[in-house]
Amino acid sequence: MAQQIIGFIGAGNMATSLVGGMIAKGIRPARIWMSDVSQDRLDELARQHRVHISTDNRDIAQRADVLVLAVKPQVMQAVCEALRGALGDRQPLIISIAAGITVASLKSWLGDLPVVRCMPNTPALVQAGATGLWADPSVSEEQKTLAGQIMASVGLSFWFAKETDLDAVTAVSGSGPAYFFLMMESMIDAARKLGLDDQVARQLVLQTAWGAAQLAITSEAGPDVLRQQVTSPGGTTAAALNVFEEGGFRTLVDSALTAARRRSEELSGQ
Repeated sequence: MAQQIIGFIGAGNMATSLVGGMIAKGIRPARIWMSDVSQDRLDELARQHRVHISTDNRDIAQRADVLVLAVKPQVMQAVCEALRGALGDRQPLIISIAAGITVASLKSWLGDLPVVRCMPNTPALVQAGATGLWADPSVSEEQKTLAGQIMASVGLSFWFAKETDLDAVTAVSGSGPAYFFLMMESMIDAARKLGLDDQVARQLVLQTAWGAAQLAITSEAGPDVLRQQVTSPGGTTAAALNVFEEGGFRTLVDSALTAARRRSEELSGQ
């Protein structure tokens, strides 16, 4: 990443996770600046990561070669418009991790700057994220590489050909953790009804979910093959899976992801 200064507007959980991942990958804290409305939050980050801090967004913007916008979508317009004059002719790379905010909107608020729009998910908080990225045509290959490296510091990252592809990414991986949490929650409730102790039920379900994910990640076989391998004809697994199939599980999943993508499109104004 050469010696570019990387600035963060907003120091919430996702920004903090990115900073931690970048430092773990060898980025010197001296190259990282963070701003936030909370001085206590900034002081904590300075102690934890030894990064530079400021409560002045414009101060960060005037220093950064790469500016990561990590504020809530509902305040993004006001934050960007306040930064516009501070950016001047410097043309920093803008990286947005705000859901539903299009590149066109960002450019209308900030000026005609190179923008990479990202859709990360919450497992990035534990360095296990999945992020979709799209770059507008003014972003150079060097800047794309840099943006990819930043997001890869907290997990896997994938580039997409169209900005609208990020709506599908939102439906699959952006919102995806909640789907698995719902499955875990439902299994824990069912385990309790089967007579298992609350704590034991929780640990069994979470360990099973983690183990299944690890097996799927490390195996050369796809999830369909792994499912078949654990399902004996006429056995207990087959009995459970038959109930899922008869209840329209696959159709329900398809409908849920379609609904999530549609809502992402609505929020983006597309």
